[in-house]
Amino acid sequence: MTPRPLDAQWLRAHPLPEPDVAFDKNGRGRVLVAGGAEFVPGALRLTGEAALRAGAGKLKMATVRSAAMSLGVLVPEAAMIALPAQEDGEIAAGAADILADHLARCDTLILGPGMSISTQTDDLVERILSAMQPPLTLVLDAAALTSARNLQDQIARHEGRVILTPHHREMALLTGQDESAIAADPQSIACQVASQFNAIVLLKANQSIVAGPEGECLVHDGGCVGLATGGSGDVLAGIVGGLAARGASPLMAAAWGCWVHGHAGRQLASRVGPIGFLAREILPIVPRALEEAARE
Repeated sequence: MTPRPLDAQWLRAHPLPEPDVAFDKNGRGRVLVAGGAEFVPGALRLTGEAALRAGAGKLKMATVRSAAMSLGVLVPEAAMIALPAQEDGEIAAGAADILADHLARCDTLILGPGMSISTQTDDLVERILSAMQPPLTLVLDAAALTSARNLQDQIARHEGRVILTPHHREMALLTGQDESAIAADPQSIACQVASQFNAIVLLKANQSIVAGPEGECLVHDGGCVGLATGGSGDVLAGIVGGLAARGASPLMAAAWGCWVHGHAGRQLASRVGPIGFLAREILPIVPRALEEAARE
């Protein structure tokens, strides 16, 4: 399929579902964010708040027990789930059993922010994929998405309900190719991975690609260099997950999240400077960016 620009025309043709005025917080969408580590707890704050800023109504965050209380104080809007940790402070694979008990009570699971690549992460992701049932949407981010490299069949069985959000280095780990090969032909590689995994792929870069398993390919040229900063990807994952929880299809959630994230970055660049703004400064801009996108 010929790539299409991810622009105002596409957004107008694919509007987000409007929230029902009769909805309570559960009807607005329930998000569970799982990740972090003893020494990297802040990533979940960025992802969780981004999901709420994108319009989700209810948030749970799951991280290692030693960090759960302080994170809960930092994000009082969220309920906390304490997970077991390994000796190095990373989430233990046994956390999958705890998370599995909560999957039926959320609409979107965002897994991976703040986690590290390890065999334990691989095991955790595999066990979550086995436990999840439709219509749950799963956003695999950061270390969790690199675990997908050996889980193609498990992901494909979820029929497009899994969203992968790699940058070029993570895509290289996912595919076994060099970063230079990813940079040379990002559209083809994103579409190939989307087809192979029967999943949505959001390949992040200054020019981002959103690809779907049916050959959909959208190209977004609206990024900015200032978004290449720590925590920015955690915010993007939260926006995408929040939109999916609200009822957007996985492809729409990835596309709208990509556009809104880039739009917010451009606003900060004009207000603060081209570089030097922080990922957490994106968060309060997200609601207005969504409104502006709907009017574009």
